[in-house]
Amino acid sequence: MAKKSKNQQQGGTPATVALTSAGVPYTIHSYDHDPSHPSYGEEAAEAMGVSPDRVFKTLVADVDGALTVAVVPVAGSLDLKALASAVGGKRAAMADPSLAERTTGYVRGGISPLGQRKKLRTVLDASAAAHSTICISAGRRGLEVELSPDDLARLTAAVMAPIGRA
Repeated sequence: MAKKSKNQQQGGTPATVALTSAGVPYTIHSYDHDPSHPSYGEEAAEAMGVSPDRVFKTLVADVDGALTVAVVPVAGSLDLKALASAVGGKRAAMADPSLAERTTGYVRGGISPLGQRKKLRTVLDASAAAHSTICISAGRRGLEVELSPDDLARLTAAVMAPIGRA
């Protein structure tokens, strides 16, 4: 039997591999995903016992024809006008889910801003800066990674801007 690497033992995904390769400290949180739960992000917050303002969802939008990643608290929603403005665009709309999955290499509900198949420009909601750590998808449903928002912004080359709505 082959020995599992440290990443595989921790539920290695492209996101966790990227974090490990970059030498960034992180914590994995795993929980049993309930497919009938109405919100992936709220389910994660409940399962981990973490305030929803510290758990961030990864959304993919189309800004003037370019796919753009928005990372916002699960407790709120994405302000598409603010996202477009944050990247110097005029119009933003949510991307087609199948295009988002193909482009990132992740399934909906498990899209991580890290380790994507194609690196997309990223905007992290400014509220992340109020926390020492935040939780984001680790690349599959039922798996979250907790890390510093500064590390996330650095690894994704994210712009920090107020793009979330309560």
